[in-house]
Amino acid sequence: MNLDFTEEQEMLRTSARDFLSTECPKTAVRELEESEEGYSKEMWKKMADLGWMGLVLPEEYGGTGGEFMDLIILLEEMGRNILPSPFFSTVVLCSLPILEYGTEEQKKEFLPKIANGEMIMSLALAEPSAIYNASGIKVKASLQGDEYVINGTKLFAHDAHIADYLLVVTRTTEGANPQEGITLLLVDAKSPGVTSSVVPTAALDKQCEVIFEDVKVPRKNMLGAPNQGWGIVKRLLEQATVAKCAEMLGGGQAALEMSNSYAKERVQYGRLIGDFQTIQNYLANMWIDMETSRNITYEAVWMVGEKLPCTKEVSIAKAWVSEAFKFITERGVQIHGAIGMTRDHDMGLYYRRAWAWDVLFGDADFHKEVVAQQLGL
Repeated sequence: MNLDFTEEQEMLRTSARDFLSTECPKTAVRELEESEEGYSKEMWKKMADLGWMGLVLPEEYGGTGGEFMDLIILLEEMGRNILPSPFFSTVVLCSLPILEYGTEEQKKEFLPKIANGEMIMSLALAEPSAIYNASGIKVKASLQGDEYVINGTKLFAHDAHIADYLLVVTRTTEGANPQEGITLLLVDAKSPGVTSSVVPTAALDKQCEVIFEDVKVPRKNMLGAPNQGWGIVKRLLEQATVAKCAEMLGGGQAALEMSNSYAKERVQYGRLIGDFQTIQNYLANMWIDMETSRNITYEAVWMVGEKLPCTKEVSIAKAWVSEAFKFITERGVQIHGAIGMTRDHDMGLYYRRAWAWDVLFGDADFHKEVVAQQLGL
């Protein structure tokens, strides 16, 4: 396992950091959070022109043929800047499973449009039960002739309100094993019977409730085989989980650097607050958590990219990084004092992201249970 970055990957990191710091300063982050759409169309076009949407797609579909690690490096920089955009929803959650499991017709229809920024997609997976296993899939799709008809409600579908297509995880048959009878469908978000509405969240990210009422989907829009879609979901969740860990790495690093700089500047009781042992301990523990998070995340990323069995490693990464990101931002708020929780200070942006991202694709407790199961308990 070689986790050294290539020269091209270091260039990608540098160019992404420069672009995001220029195009999306924290004033823009706040504006986009409060906007109806939640992203900038102009910035989205520039990102597409840079080749970001097609970074890991083959050239034959309009991409540049990069590796999964390249995408992770880019996502870490997006997390560092807490970029509001449908990039994660479109590229990580939807383009990767289409590339891996789609028919040639589906790849030619969807991937070039994603690569050039024409298409935004959203994954409709979670439901009111808010659990990331097959037993939580209740939205039904019944086959009627050459069409599936979907009924039910999905929750926490990021960016569904602006999506052109939805990748919907449905239940098509009932059985003793809940992992059987899962079918994935590519649904036109403008189809009659589809209603998407943004759910207010602390992080001001655009998570949506999506209601399906007799929504008709052509059978050709099925991704993978009928009733055998849970394998796709499992692979998708492995990719998404480590990708979200990468975003948390970037956010945690930014919060750590911000806190360290403040401790070297803020004077209290006639001394720099960084001279106090409590603050030193805070920062030392924050640094330790960051280094540990980076090591276990990139090991899991490498295994996911190599398609190796990695259920335990992915869950270890998410369990640890979720807790670490929350700890780092909590200590960052304490170091900054009351101003760290205000809307005007950047630390509050990272603190809210830490709590929002903790529960995505399973919180720390969920993944600790997975690790225990992998240990045979």
